[in-house]
Amino acid sequence: MADAKVIPFDDDRSRGGAQRPGRRRSGGRRGTAPEAAPAPVSALPGQQTVSQDPEGGRGPQGAAEDLAAPGASGGGEEVRERPGGGWDRRVAGGLAFLRRRITGDYEVDEFGYDKELTDQVLMSLIRPFYEKYFRVEVKGVENIPAEGGALVVANHSGTLPLDGLMMQVAVHDHHPAGRHLRLLAADLVFMLPVVNELARKAGHTLACAEDAQALLERGEVVGVMPEGFKGIGKPFGERYKLQRFGRGGFVSTALRAGTPIVPCSIVGAEEIYPMIGNSRTLARLLGFPYFPITPTFPWLGPAGLVPLPTKWTIQFGEPIPTDGYPPEAAEDPMLMFNLTDQVREQIQHTLYKLLVQRRSVFF
Repeated sequence: MADAKVIPFDDDRSRGGAQRPGRRRSGGRRGTAPEAAPAPVSALPGQQTVSQDPEGGRGPQGAAEDLAAPGASGGGEEVRERPGGGWDRRVAGGLAFLRRRITGDYEVDEFGYDKELTDQVLMSLIRPFYEKYFRVEVKGVENIPAEGGALVVANHSGTLPLDGLMMQVAVHDHHPAGRHLRLLAADLVFMLPVVNELARKAGHTLACAEDAQALLERGEVVGVMPEGFKGIGKPFGERYKLQRFGRGGFVSTALRAGTPIVPCSIVGAEEIYPMIGNSRTLARLLGFPYFPITPTFPWLGPAGLVPLPTKWTIQFGEPIPTDGYPPEAAEDPMLMFNLTDQVREQIQHTLYKLLVQRRSVFF
């Protein structure tokens, strides 16, 4: 596989609810004698007495009970939320979203990240796979800091890089502070039409130290999978065995930015496309790092691209702090080696633990 090349980025730059209860006036009309105060009403057995004020109106407790009672309002009419009120809000929000997209009234950062499009569209497209198809279980997401930069380091597997997308949804939907994960992707992602634009809009950027450090220093949560193509393209017989983590570049980046490293272990992705072979000739012709052969692909054609519905678990481990090291620590190869090995061992140990706890690949 050819070495990754750094490709520069271009700069991209209703309301519905319950009706208000009718007001009740106290006293009589002008020019007429005031009506006599009604006699106290005795409560039926088992019911609470409703208090009345001297003016003939309801007391605070009685008014609250009227509003809480189903089918009651101050004006004697049934109070009910307008049918379809939720849909009204959705339609109004959708129209406002379309207006902003057409007029260009939305923000994109220097990496091409479109937060509004990601939150409202891209996450909505990925979420059914996350919740219904892979039924992802998330553990330890609170280990990602609530604020400031953090580097999430995860294992990589599955023949196609769906694990990164599932990890992105896990952080987006389950982190208590609602944080967003910015993934570092290989240059091949940014060479593919359509995929290139979608990746940039979703917040992904090129896996290079400069982009990663810039995001970390801005306080973003950055995700990296150091195994790269070696991880997603390994044979099925080597599943859940971590490949080499490169030269520890991610550790150097975290040390320079002074951000913690959060190990992440993903179980379930290895079995979605069991890779039983690799056609190196086709891979060279197509410019791919590998051309997978699975029990269903390419034998079943496009149908062979449907992943198996395995049950996933994503666990975020205890963060490893880096802010206690001096600035020159990023140039210490022995320290980088030790930290890289520590992260790798922690991920591998958690993978084994999750595999022992797993009842079945699919349940």
